[in-house]
Amino acid sequence: MPVVKADLQACQGYANCVVGATDYFDLDDDGIVVVLRTEVPQEDRARVIEAARSCPVSALVVEDE
Repeated sequence: MPVVKADLQACQGYANCVVGATDYFDLDDDGIVVVLRTEVPQEDRARVIEAARSCPVSALVVEDE
């Protein structure tokens, strides 16, 4: 099953990922991404990948494991 991984050091708080998948991503009080669900079922895969790709600093990736 694919999993979401975040580079918290790279995150700049643009929140594009949150807009694309509010059920997978949020921002903490410091504006850093919080991954709410790491495992991505097949039915959510395309949407979550698109949300991760929308990050302008490439702080998110969806990988097959």
